[in-house]
Amino acid sequence: MFSERHVHTLKSGGSLAVIAIALAGNTLAAHGADEAVDFAITEIEEISITATRGPSDVFSFPGSVSVVSRDEIEGRISASVAEIFASTPGVQFTGGPRRTGDIPALRGISGEGVLVLFDGVRQNFLSGHDGRFFIEPDLLRTAEVVRGPGSALYGSSALGGVIAFETVAANDLLEEDAQFGFRVKTGFQGLNDEWMTGGTLFGTTADGKTGGLANFTWRKSDDINLARGEDLQGDDEIASGLVKINSQITDDLKIDASWLRFSNDALEPNNGQGISMGDLVRKDIESETLRARINYNPGSDLVDLGVIGYVNNSRVDEAELDTPREITRKVKTYGFVLDNRSKFTLGGESSVVFTYGGEYYKDEQVGLDNTTADGARGGVPDATAETFGAFIQADIGLETAAGTFRIIPALRYDNFKNTSDQNSDLNTDDGATSPKIGVSYAPTDWLLLYGNYSEAFRAPSFNEIFADNIHFTIPLGPTVQAPNFFVPNLDLQAERAKAYEFGAGLTFENLAYDGDRLVVKGSYFENDVTNLIDLEVNVEFSPACFGAPFGVCTSGTSRNVNTARAQLDGFEIEGQYSSDYLFMSAAYSTIDGRDEGTGEFVGVLVPNRLQLVTEIKMFEKDVRFGMRAEFAGAFDKVNDPAEARPNYETIDTYLVWQPSEGVLDGWRFDVGLNNIFNTNAVRTFAGVPGSNRNFRTTVSWTSSF
Repeated sequence: MFSERHVHTLKSGGSLAVIAIALAGNTLAAHGADEAVDFAITEIEEISITATRGPSDVFSFPGSVSVVSRDEIEGRISASVAEIFASTPGVQFTGGPRRTGDIPALRGISGEGVLVLFDGVRQNFLSGHDGRFFIEPDLLRTAEVVRGPGSALYGSSALGGVIAFETVAANDLLEEDAQFGFRVKTGFQGLNDEWMTGGTLFGTTADGKTGGLANFTWRKSDDINLARGEDLQGDDEIASGLVKINSQITDDLKIDASWLRFSNDALEPNNGQGISMGDLVRKDIESETLRARINYNPGSDLVDLGVIGYVNNSRVDEAELDTPREITRKVKTYGFVLDNRSKFTLGGESSVVFTYGGEYYKDEQVGLDNTTADGARGGVPDATAETFGAFIQADIGLETAAGTFRIIPALRYDNFKNTSDQNSDLNTDDGATSPKIGVSYAPTDWLLLYGNYSEAFRAPSFNEIFADNIHFTIPLGPTVQAPNFFVPNLDLQAERAKAYEFGAGLTFENLAYDGDRLVVKGSYFENDVTNLIDLEVNVEFSPACFGAPFGVCTSGTSRNVNTARAQLDGFEIEGQYSSDYLFMSAAYSTIDGRDEGTGEFVGVLVPNRLQLVTEIKMFEKDVRFGMRAEFAGAFDKVNDPAEARPNYETIDTYLVWQPSEGVLDGWRFDVGLNNIFNTNAVRTFAGVPGSNRNFRTTVSWTSSF
């Protein structure tokens, strides 16, 4: 759940601006400067699909959800997934400046405690030092984050929440009354001399019932320019593609299928995180997802059926440049998920929608190392994991004289099995039940009060249960090497969480101008996690290391064990004001994490951060000019003073020009300058400098006919 590094240390002038800044100031005063702060630009009134497995208004949902739109992704000139969520509250990416090391954390929980979905498909590739976002940002239509435990609908890996992406389809790019079209795009950013080029073809049949899209995008970058110190080795050459087809077979039946591929040829250290140079490796990353979905909706309130089947193959090969060693991790995931929605009227404007279904998925892993006698890779066991889950949720809307209530209870059961492919006697079988209930109450049309309680789990992975072979080697002399070996642990238990959240929201319309809108939503949360899984390393040298005539020289064992109990809690508030000519947004959040036994800090904690955005719309909205500011306090929630990080402030500016008529109709020009004052924003680990001042731009042309 927590990154290995953190676990080890923790064991041993508009209406919105006035309201948001006042709230932030009051909370900073109450909590002190050592609390964590975050921010979001996402539109709170967006519709979420992930939160309830169906369309749901984000504001009235009794929980915390952020939706990043395609226009926002483009406006950020995003070159990585981490940049998409740079302003989303409760979300932090660790691993340093290289995109190959991006690992997300939601409310202090990271790694296998965060579920990632591409078009509803689980992305289960996990590695200690490699990222897990094998996707091109330019392919995305939306990006969603559901913060807080989500096991009641999604089972294991949703201990901290869910990050879900939806890719573009033909209808997202096709103009009204057009049948075919194309889009070409190119861009550059100076931080790492990266060039991007992409092209998309899309269209539909004459009757509009069948459509398709094909995209190819290429990126090539050089070393990363840091705000302090030398450039960071980080060469990337990325090729990605998407092919998507959808068809309305009958009035009741719709199908769509997609093929998503990502390839990255990188030159960097084996551990791509942080600023470590180490021994360079040629790292080849390949990921391919095949997916098909069927929707059956005969016009009945009782049937709205969806079925997704998928296969995902991910592989990372690493060839050391100075030695003949080559290592590989391959993970194949295939499965299906089925859900149906049934709606019942309760009288008047009240109703209930039941969402229910099942899910099955299977992970198969192979680890290879050409320097071992049997070709097996230490810490990457050949193993299989199978999971079956069944869930049900009721979304109840009640209109009463006292106001509107929304009640969402949900329940899921999962059975999960792990089997070693090298030794069939090594296997585990367990289950978990995950309940959740959320309630929101709107006594007026401008006020919302809500709360939720949930229980969640994270099943131990086959990497943790069956870890085997050599973990590391300690040199004791020119000819003596003492290896430390992984030891399997079949008694490893699932991590469990009990969480609650309370919040409120305000929404006002027509404040200063007709059609303007102010939305503010904030909450306090607490997540108690037990059975934390940690790597226990025992270093003990055998007698053979010191000349004994028997046995072999070893330096002990390593195994994963259940250890501490942690409490993660914090406060988040985000809001925005929008009108025809002005957009402003702000957000603030705190997070704290403690081991309840020792009192030490635990989890992926972040410094205080307050971010503000102001955007002016001009020339019939064809031109938008904006600025983003981020203020982070000193971070001292560490057990080792050497891990403390200084405060920082950064300012970005951007300009979007999208002509709506004339010869340039269909063109879009984005220009941005990030970190204008070249601030050394230390965002990840102590001693890891932030990125330098970065000029970036993209130009695209979309045409339909």
